[in-house]
Amino acid sequence: MSVFVPGHVTGFFNIENHESKLKNGSCGAGFLLDKGVKTTICDSDSFDFEVTSGDDTVIRAVLDILNLKETNFKVIQDIELPIGAGFGTSAASALSLTLALNEFLDLNYPEELCGQIAHMAEVNLGAGLGDVIAQTGKGLVLRTKPGAPGIGEIESYECGAYIGYKTFGSIETSDIICDPHHKKVISEAGLKYLDLFKQEPTLDKFLEFSKKFSSETKLICEDVQREIDYFNSIDDILGSSMAMLGNTVFALSYNKSTFKNLGIDNLHVDKLNNDGIVYD
Repeated sequence: MSVFVPGHVTGFFNIENHESKLKNGSCGAGFLLDKGVKTTICDSDSFDFEVTSGDDTVIRAVLDILNLKETNFKVIQDIELPIGAGFGTSAASALSLTLALNEFLDLNYPEELCGQIAHMAEVNLGAGLGDVIAQTGKGLVLRTKPGAPGIGEIESYECGAYIGYKTFGSIETSDIICDPHHKKVISEAGLKYLDLFKQEPTLDKFLEFSKKFSSETKLICEDVQREIDYFNSIDDILGSSMAMLGNTVFALSYNKSTFKNLGIDNLHVDKLNNDGIVYD
């Protein structure tokens, strides 16, 4: 049994802490990518796992919540995006695993419960606050109420565009979302741009507010800022900003060829995802 969950890039957000882990989360806006994480479950004499990059940290976190100690299956995860660079890979890993296990083991859990399990794993690991619920959407996703699927709320907008991205390294998400200063600055800026975006939820406004948010929160390193400035100087680029949270620059264009002609080393090109989760 295989399940694919798309990667997710956040442009701006706020932090909504709550005593209940299922209500703990964030509001904000981001978009889904064609690349993501595909988890496959197959029979095995004993528990085993194979991950293209990273380790079994997220896998173990999900298995602990499901209380699956003695298992006779193999988990294969194909992670197509950089880890810790703002693509929601840990959330995609947790959600695709939970959904695949639900089918493989005939657990008969509703999809919302699977999403809540994945969200709990994310919160327990300090790896993220809003990617799981966003990854149940399509295209451009606005998170209007914080929390896990079934508790939080999202709005999705189909959007046909290409993304070019370059990563300069990872950011430890827990170091940011657990730091009082960063939480205050992020939440103040995030709420401001969230309110503005709700009034005009367009791709242009998303890019405009994402750039302003990344600048005001001072989370950008020099390398990312330099690439943002370069992208924004190109006529066919709709806009550019920083992926939250990762040392990654992203830019959007309606034309794939725009990125091929820039000659930027280690630039990757993908497409915004309007299909969402795929079972195979």
